[in-house]
Amino acid sequence: MTRQIRTSPAACDQSLHQAYDTALLDLDGVVYAGGRAIGHAVESLAAARADGMHLAYVTNNALRTPEAVAEHLGELGIPTEAAEVITSAQAVARLIAEQVEPGSKVLVIGGEGLRVALRERGLVPVESADEEGLAAVVQGYGGPDLAWGRFAEASYAINRGVPWYASNTDLTIPGARGIAPGNGAAVEVVRIATGAEPQVAGKPLPPMHRETVLRTGAKRPLVVGDRLDTDIEGAFNGEVDSLLVLTGVTDAEQLLRAEPRHRPTYVDRDLRGLLAGQPEVVPAAEGFRCGGWTAVALNSGVLELCEDDETGADGAYGADGAVGEAGRDPLDGLRALCAAAWTAAAEGACELDAAKALARLGL
Repeated sequence: MTRQIRTSPAACDQSLHQAYDTALLDLDGVVYAGGRAIGHAVESLAAARADGMHLAYVTNNALRTPEAVAEHLGELGIPTEAAEVITSAQAVARLIAEQVEPGSKVLVIGGEGLRVALRERGLVPVESADEEGLAAVVQGYGGPDLAWGRFAEASYAINRGVPWYASNTDLTIPGARGIAPGNGAAVEVVRIATGAEPQVAGKPLPPMHRETVLRTGAKRPLVVGDRLDTDIEGAFNGEVDSLLVLTGVTDAEQLLRAEPRHRPTYVDRDLRGLLAGQPEVVPAAEGFRCGGWTAVALNSGVLELCEDDETGADGAYGADGAVGEAGRDPLDGLRALCAAAWTAAAEGACELDAAKALARLGL
């Protein structure tokens, strides 16, 4: 069966927290950044939970244990049980346990989250490549203080033929001061030294989706994330709906250029989007309309954006290029642009120039 290509953000008449039973929330860039809660996250999650939505926090960050993550969320004002946190460390530990003997030794390159997850699966975390009977090497995000020598330790074992596993391959991780190298960057270091390829468990790959479903029991989940190549692609691979929030790694331009597997079901500014429905994007003349904005893919290679009271001619914008006086939501303009861009790109990535349209929206 061929999956239909998404060419527009979807509409939802209900608030998303009422339309779905469980929100599978990424953490970094969605709930917090650099240890601090992102604006509107705390109150939005509290309201969704109070109205009956189950919340689960699904993270590719393997550094901390579920208990530590739950404690941190509690400190931010988001009461959370450890069982509501699912990490890529848990997913990769299950993957390893299915392929090695119980009680096997696993060389850990990463933080405490990996060690705890391995012990939960009956495996023995060790620190040296010289351990006798080493069955696997596992690599996960170890934080900014992870010693360079740990990558050498992994390389020694892998070059001797020990199977290599990675919790995830996110190249970057958002923080309070900006974007920093993630575990994927560290994996590249070891790949260069060994020429090997790890088995990867984290988003967007099936082991993480399986771990999440097993631990949450979700029947109608909504994946909520900030990354196209992990959160949104993971939802695509799991054939579930997704909400992209613009509080982390992905910006509006990257969203317009998304290939089909990276196109979210819905898009919103932040987690307030959980508490609202989603407007319909409809065909209009040669383009697409949403909330008073119309977007058109022009033959000149430009994405044009007009308000309803404009002519719609190529380049016919107001002198200041500002958002219209009617107070129209710029996110509706972005949704219309997504429809125009994704339709024009079909199965590929949109190459149309959207700079003027996005500047008009302040995005």
